[in-house]
Amino acid sequence: MFSIKPTARLRPSPFYDAVVAEGLVSAMVYNRMVLPASFGDPEAEYWRIIEGVSQWDVGAERQVQLKGPDAGKLAQILSPRDLSKCKIGQGKYVPLCNHDGILINDPILLKLAEDQYWFSIADSDIWFWARAIASERGLDVEVSEPDVSPMALQGPKAENVVAHVVGDWVRDLKYFWFRETEIDGIPVAVQRSGWSKQGGFEIYLRDRTQGTKLWNIFKEAGQPWGIGPGAPATAERTESGLVSVGGDTDDQTNPFEVRLGKYVDLDVDDDVIGISALRTINDSGPTRRQLGLILEGENPDPFKFSWEDIHMNGVKVGGMTNCVWSPRMKANIGYALIDIKCTPGSDVLVVREGKSVAGKLVELPFI
Repeated sequence: MFSIKPTARLRPSPFYDAVVAEGLVSAMVYNRMVLPASFGDPEAEYWRIIEGVSQWDVGAERQVQLKGPDAGKLAQILSPRDLSKCKIGQGKYVPLCNHDGILINDPILLKLAEDQYWFSIADSDIWFWARAIASERGLDVEVSEPDVSPMALQGPKAENVVAHVVGDWVRDLKYFWFRETEIDGIPVAVQRSGWSKQGGFEIYLRDRTQGTKLWNIFKEAGQPWGIGPGAPATAERTESGLVSVGGDTDDQTNPFEVRLGKYVDLDVDDDVIGISALRTINDSGPTRRQLGLILEGENPDPFKFSWEDIHMNGVKVGGMTNCVWSPRMKANIGYALIDIKCTPGSDVLVVREGKSVAGKLVELPFI
C-alpha cells in the first residue's frame, strides 16, 4: 500500500485517502504536496483518458486567492494577458512572467467576483510572489491560499459523468468558464478545463473535510461510463502538445519559445510585470523554439531525470525536455527546446545515457 508521512512540508490533498483506496502505487511532489502519478496499470490509465473517463486527484494545483478592492489590479499586474474583459464566472489561461519576461508559472485565472480572483497554479510559489508584489505596490488586497482543492474528470465521457452529478447545465459551459454550486451539500466550483486535450472538467472542492465523499460521488456516478483512477502523467499530454512549465522550461524560457505567445498581449499597461522585456523579446525574436521529437526505436525508452542534449551536424543545438512512449504512434516522442534556426523535418541526434539516438524534429502537437 502506498503511504506517506504528512508533514508541514509535504501535505496530502483532501482526496488522498480515496486515491490510496483506489490502489495508488506512485506519486510525485508538486507544490509541496502529493500528486498521484500511477495506479499500477499505465496502459489502462492511458486508454481510459483517450476513450473513456479518468478521475484525477489534482489537489496539488493550489489556489492563490486575491481578494479586496485592488484584486483585479493585482491580477492584471501579474498577468501579461489582457484581463480587462474577463467576466465573473470566466477563466483564462495566463503565462506569468518575472521582470525579465521569463516564465515562472502558467495558471488558470478564475474570476469569482469583481474583488476576488483565483490563480490555479502550476508548480512554483506564486503565493509568495503575489504577496510581495502587492506589498511593494501598496495595493489594498489580501493574498491567501483558500481551502480549495481541484479534482479532475478527463476524457471524452467526462461530460456525461459530470452532467449526471450536477445537471445538464454543465454541457453549456464554455472552455475555462465555471459555476459555483453544491453537490450533496458540498460547496464546489465546476469548470470546463483540465490538463488534457480529451475534454473534461475540474471540480474545485471548497471544504477539505469532504474530499473522500466528493471523490466517491463521482466514482459511483461514473460507473456506467467505465470511470477509473488516473493522473496527469500519461503520454496523452505529450501527444497533445501541452507544456509543463518547470519541466519543459528552464530559468531562461520566455512564452514565445514554448508556443505561449498568443496568450501575451503586448499592449497591456506598462506596469504589468515583464511586459517591457516581452516587448523587446517579441521585437528581436526568440532565440529558441519548441518542437516535437520522434525518436528511432521500437521499444519504450521514457525520459530519465534531466534534459538530454540534442545535436545537429555535430553541434549541440538544444535539449529534449521530456520523452514518453506513445501507444498511438508506436514511438518514443518528446519535446525539443532548440535553436530557432532548427526546423521541422530536420534529423538530429539525442544523447541518451551516453548513446546517440536518431530523431526527427516535427511540429507540435503530435496528434
